[in-house]
Amino acid sequence: MFDWMVWTTPVAVFFTCIALMLVGMTVWELKSPTTLRRGWLPLETTRGDRLFIGLLIAAYINLIFIGIAGKLQEWMSLEAEPSIWISFVISMLVLVLIMRKG
Repeated sequence: MFDWMVWTTPVAVFFTCIALMLVGMTVWELKSPTTLRRGWLPLETTRGDRLFIGLLIAAYINLIFIGIAGKLQEWMSLEAEPSIWISFVISMLVLVLIMRKG
């Protein structure tokens, strides 16, 4: 069923984190309903809105990193492409930032 997807450890961890966040957000919403608030994003958002925006940005960060990994290897004279874990950590930090301050 999942043969079309390359299930490496980073990919599995990324999707597991997304699933856990969705479950956690559902429980949080049931215990404490959200209200609109305005952070540094240019619109009023709820927790779910910020999670969605953050997940989109996290996906783009990972895709951009995958796209430029070969160039980074050339520019920095590395023996191998940089680890995808770098983009995973950066994307999760950006997601946390958006959830807290967005």
